[in-house]
Amino acid sequence: MTTTDDPSEPARTGGASRPDDDGTRRQFISWGTLALMTTASVASLRPAPAMAIYGLAAIFLYLLPAVVFLLPTALVGAELASGWQGGIYRWVGEGLGKPLGFLAVWCQFAMTIAYYPSLLAYVASTFAYVVDPSLAENGPYVAVVIIVVYWSGVWISSRGTKAIAGLSAFGLVVGTLIPGVVLVLLGMVFLAQGNPSAQPMSADHWLPPWTGLASLVLIVNNFLSYAGMEMNGVHVSSLREPKREYPKSMFLATGLVLLIFILPALAIAWVIPSEKLSLTAGLMQAFQAFFDHFSVGWLTRVVGVMLVCAALGGMLTWLSGPAKGLVLLSRQEGYLPPVFQRFNRAGAPTPIMVAQGVITTLIGVLYAFSHDVSSAYWMFSVVTVQIYLIAYLLMFAAVVRLRRTQPSADRGFRVPAVRTVAGVGFLASVLALAIGFVPPEQFGGQPLWRYLLIVGGGLLLLGIVIPAALLAFRKPSWVHPDHREEDPAKA
Repeated sequence: MTTTDDPSEPARTGGASRPDDDGTRRQFISWGTLALMTTASVASLRPAPAMAIYGLAAIFLYLLPAVVFLLPTALVGAELASGWQGGIYRWVGEGLGKPLGFLAVWCQFAMTIAYYPSLLAYVASTFAYVVDPSLAENGPYVAVVIIVVYWSGVWISSRGTKAIAGLSAFGLVVGTLIPGVVLVLLGMVFLAQGNPSAQPMSADHWLPPWTGLASLVLIVNNFLSYAGMEMNGVHVSSLREPKREYPKSMFLATGLVLLIFILPALAIAWVIPSEKLSLTAGLMQAFQAFFDHFSVGWLTRVVGVMLVCAALGGMLTWLSGPAKGLVLLSRQEGYLPPVFQRFNRAGAPTPIMVAQGVITTLIGVLYAFSHDVSSAYWMFSVVTVQIYLIAYLLMFAAVVRLRRTQPSADRGFRVPAVRTVAGVGFLASVLALAIGFVPPEQFGGQPLWRYLLIVGGGLLLLGIVIPAALLAFRKPSWVHPDHREEDPAKA
């Protein structure tokens, strides 16, 4: 996700313009352009293997969270962004108070601690198909890749390179759109040749088989897949008619995102049986199967490099962004000890990235002792989702309270039936958070205590204990000298 909370950003997106009240030129974008920007910031091929396990039912399992989570977050984010500048800290801080505002922005940062190991496990398994496919489920190999690539990313980010944004854009096209289209086309040709689908595709498989909550747990991954949809709400002021055009933009973006998520998942299901599917290497399993079938197996390595480029571009984009935002806020409000508020000469928040890297390294070491990389990948993905969901719960609560406490505040867009929309999003987030504690039936052989320890412990430590301790032990001296004379309400 490569969006920004900077309200000045729309002025650089191009499009028609007209003078504002202060005589400056105001830039406009079309609702179709905003839909494409939103699609680019959310869509990815990485979650496809998790849903491919369900076969045809993946369609339903993508549609359900899109309706109850994706659309509510997009609509609520638009109202908040068009009324209050400053991102989720300002939104939640205005509605629920600054301590909860800090909790929300902390969760946006803390979720990356669990996100990087799962993302880099995917990178490791994907790259294994370039060097040796047998390494895809090898714990020590995955651990080495996680540690080496993460610290390499810290080194690149600490140098303040300008190539990060370009690499991210390059990765979107080369590592997401092109491989996604190729995968779906190969799948269609494969079926057109009369080859049977590896998983059933008949109408009676539209819904996943119900064997209890464990049969639906993988749907939680979709909440992470859709995360970030609300960020593009900052561009609502760049639409000519926000109240009419923004909903159209979000519905179009939702449709495009669903296509990018659903079709590759189905293509994987056409060629790989669910019982043989790896959550980290499933995408490469499908490409290898298709390329071997069409006698162009050498292309597997090419696609592997393309997918790795996309993932690394995304990692570099996220590496310093949330950390930098947290540090800037902490300088104003004193939420972090001064040692973590420092920037290097290139403007990178090196101390907090190093602290984050220590935890990422410890998690990476756990992979070395894992006999099931897919299981470890899933557990850290769940921790990521659950931490992020705390921020969304606060956001949904804030928009409802702000309607009551600041009804006359100028908003460029108002959510229709805001209580219902926010209520649906809030309830869906609570259910997703709770379901995440149920191990998927695909990992029935794993000890329950280990699953609960990692998932519950990760959520408790990163999402609750650490931010609560920072608030409890916060000192006035933690406010940066540049902000000590400044009115916190104006910060």
